[in-house]
Amino acid sequence: MMKGEHRNKPRLFRSITELQRAFGLPQPLHPLISLLDYSNVQITSEMLAATFVMDFYNITYNESAGCRMRYGQTTYDFDEGGMFFTSPGQPLTGVQTSDSGVGFTLLVHPDFLRNYPLDTKIKNYGFFSYSVTESLYLSDKERTIITGITKNIGEELETAIDDLSQDVLVSQLELLLNYSQRFYRRQFITRKPIHNALLERFEGLLHQYFTNETALVNGLPTVQYLADELNVSPRYLGDMLRALTGQNTQQHIHNKLIEKAKEVLVLSELSIGEIAYQLGFEHPQSFSKLFKSKTSLSPVEFRASFN
Repeated sequence: MMKGEHRNKPRLFRSITELQRAFGLPQPLHPLISLLDYSNVQITSEMLAATFVMDFYNITYNESAGCRMRYGQTTYDFDEGGMFFTSPGQPLTGVQTSDSGVGFTLLVHPDFLRNYPLDTKIKNYGFFSYSVTESLYLSDKERTIITGITKNIGEELETAIDDLSQDVLVSQLELLLNYSQRFYRRQFITRKPIHNALLERFEGLLHQYFTNETALVNGLPTVQYLADELNVSPRYLGDMLRALTGQNTQQHIHNKLIEKAKEVLVLSELSIGEIAYQLGFEHPQSFSKLFKSKTSLSPVEFRASFN
């Protein structure tokens, strides 16, 4: 082990109780789900100074400007409050420098969802894979809805546990996630100038990839590569493209590829195999199969139609 390696290793919290005890917070009312209301508990910079990993879901809303969150190797400053989601196993460091006391953190252990449909469905909420830079910014009306649901969760947690407690809490959690999904879709539209600019960069990146022989050297572009180049998470990129264009990232890659293939087929005398390799395919048959699935013509038939 290298010197300093152990010191920099993220701290792992396997239970909510363990995390709250380590941060000097009250013991959770339920071992598998906990709501921390910032008006009642104080989350200090010292608590969150080190990188840590949680074995449970985290949903956090901070209404205050002046919040700093660290994700990966980069620290981000927020000029307005935001809501973000992390799934079990994501390394996270957060520093809250505002003292307004407006916001909450909801922690949910996966075991709490066992035997409920939400246990599987929660993996379909893409925002759990977004980075904290892709926070959800709520309107006043949306904030009222979200805080109303979390208030219901808080009140249920303070109620004596009975045989319906878990059903009620899981249903409220699913309602919170469904509203968050709706509000994210709204955000893709209302922040259209930002996302249109990202879409333009994405299209330019794809055009460059197939034009400057990057595909010939590196093969077909991956969703991860494009997301990294645009500094967004792959899931956020796909959800944004789907909201703006109705197509996901892979469909955009294929569209650009076919567009370029048509151009080369018409304007050059390269063989079908040479074109396939130039576009990043390892096997010409794969190129021909994709081309026909998108155009109903084989590359040879398409070229012949112009002669």
